[in-house]
Formats: sequence, structure tokens, C-alpha cells
Amino acid sequence: AHGRDGRLTRAYLGLCWRVPERSKGRIEAALARSPRDRTRIAITRGAAGRHAVTHYEVIERFRAAGGAPIAALLRLELETGRTHQIRVHLAHIGHPIIGDPVYAAGFKASAATLGAAAQPALRALGRQALHAAHLGFEHPISGRRLTFDSPLPEDIAQLLAALRSEQ
Repeated sequence: AHGRDGRLTRAYLGLCWRVPERSKGRIEAALARSPRDRTRIAITRGAAGRHAVTHYEVIERFRAAGGAPIAALLRLELETGRTHQIRVHLAHIGHPIIGDPVYAAGFKASAATLGAAAQPALRALGRQALHAAHLGFEHPISGRRLTFDSPLPEDIAQLLAALRSEQ
């Protein structure tokens, strides 16, 4: 059921470019392989797409030195679990994951708008600023609810600390 029935819960923390207008939201858009690049996933309106739903909540907002919104820390919960779902959904609404080489390629210039502390932290990251923070499910034999939480890895924590220091 990929989480639709509530037995499986997954939550991610991610840093995205710019700040979504709404503090909480639901992204519902079907996903399929891109017809132009088979290594990418794309939003589709056709019957070939698979239903996908991502819920997000803005946890923290970050501004550039001039005051323009530059980034946000999001909590992301999956109602479904599709390949690249979070990355594609956030790029679709104009807020791709920081450091995503595939779906945030058009945001490379945004790194220059980061402050002096965040720029080297972003270069040191060298990957997507997306982390699987929570997993919960029912044990298949005992039926007992199991939950696992994981702190941010050091490289994402350092980028987050650098963004906070510039506020």
C-alpha cells in the first residue's frame, strides 16, 4: 500500500531552494519515466503515470542577505512511495532539494546568493540535502508497531547550521 493505509510511515527532512508560499501542503501528481530521458522521473497526466502524494511542512525559513527567501527546511511525509517522488514533486512546485544534481540543475546559480558560511557548507555537502528521518511500520509477525528515528547526518547538519548563522 506504500503507506496509504497508515501501517507504513516515512518522514524525511530536506532543505529546498526558496520557501513555499504555504506553510503546509499536499503535492499530488502522477509520476512516470521521462519520455525524453529514461534515467529521470517526470510528472505525467497520462494513464502511464503512477499515483503519488507527498505532504510537506515548512519547519524553518532562511533569507539571503538582501532579505529574499533563499531556502527552507521541510518535513516531508510520503503517502505513497515512488522512485524520486520527493525530488520530483518539490521540483514540480518550484522548490527542488538543495544539492540535487538532476532535478535542481536550474538552481546552481542560487548557491551564489548564499552567505559566506553556507557556500562552503554546500560545496562540502556534494549531494542532496535530503534525509530519511523517520520510519515506522507494523512487524509482520508480532503486529507490534516499530519506529526508528535518525538524526541529520553531519554534512546536512553543517549546512543547516551555516544557514542559521546567516539569519
